[in-house]
Amino acid sequence: MVGIGDPDDAAVWRIDEKRALVVTTDFFTPVVDTPYEYGSIAAANSISDAYAMGARPFLALNITALPPELPPEISSEILRGGAEKAREAGVVIAGGHTITDKEPKYGLVVLGFADIDKMMTKGGARVGDALVLSKPLGFGVTTTAIKQQKAAPEDIAEVVGWMSRLNKTASELALDFGVHGATDITGFSLLGHAHEMAASSGVGLRFNFSQIPFISCARKFADAWTFPGGSSDNRLYFEKHVSFDASIDEENRMLLFDAQTSGGLLLSVPLERLDAMLTRAEELGQPLWHVGEVVAGAGIEVLQ
Repeated sequence: MVGIGDPDDAAVWRIDEKRALVVTTDFFTPVVDTPYEYGSIAAANSISDAYAMGARPFLALNITALPPELPPEISSEILRGGAEKAREAGVVIAGGHTITDKEPKYGLVVLGFADIDKMMTKGGARVGDALVLSKPLGFGVTTTAIKQQKAAPEDIAEVVGWMSRLNKTASELALDFGVHGATDITGFSLLGHAHEMAASSGVGLRFNFSQIPFISCARKFADAWTFPGGSSDNRLYFEKHVSFDASIDEENRMLLFDAQTSGGLLLSVPLERLDAMLTRAEELGQPLWHVGEVVAGAGIEVLQ
C-alpha cells in the first residue's frame, strides 16, 4: 500500500481488507551525553514513525553499532534506555543485530498494525483542515549546543524531556478524531516535512509563526547559531517552496528549518473536530498547538 515511491514515514503491507502491517526503521548517533537517555530518545524516535501512520506498534528489533573499546556498562545503558522506552509504548524488543563501528549508533526496526480505513499518511491533508503540532521545536539547535558544551543543565533537561516523550497519545487522539493527514517532525524540519505533506496532498499549508511553540532555550541558541549542518541543508533544499512574512528574522526562519530528533506529530485535523480534540487532549495532559491551516494551492506560507 505504501512503499519506496511514497514519502511517508513507514512502509505499509495490506494483510486483509481491514488490517495492514506497518514497518519502519531509524537509527542515529548520540544527540545527548547520557547513554540511557540516548537509548530512550532513539527508541522514541523510531517508534514515532509508526504513530505517524496511525499504527499500534507491537514488536521491534534493535539496530546497534558500537566501538569495540566502548565500556560494556555504557552499551548496556543505551540498550536499557531503548528497552524501557519500548516497554512504555507496549512494544516488545525481540532481538536485533550489533556491529562494530567508530561511533555509537542505535535505533529500532518497528512493526505495528493499522486499521486501513483509519490509517494516516502525508497525502491525507484536505483544504480547510487545521494544522496541529504535538511537540515544540528547537531540538536540533539545542542538541548541537550540548555537543558544543554551551547548554545549561536546565536546557538539557528540557530538550531531553521532550525528545524522550512518546507520540502515542497524540496518535491515538488523531485516530479518535478522524485525522487522515499526518507526519512526524524529524530530520527534515517542520517546513521540510510540511512540504512533503503539502506536495503529497496537492494542497498549500499556511503557518502562523506566533502560534508555533519552541522550547525555552531555542531562541538563545538560534542567536548563537548552533544549528546542526542538517538545518542548513534543509533550508537550501526546501526554502524555494516557502514564503515568509518579511517581519520574521533569519534566526526564526532557521528555527523552522531546524533538523529535529524525535519531534512531534504534525496533524491535519478536520476543522469541525478541532475544538473537541484540543479539549480532550487537555484532559489527557497531551500538549497540542494549533499552528496553521491547509489552504488551496501549493507550497508553504509562514505568516507572523
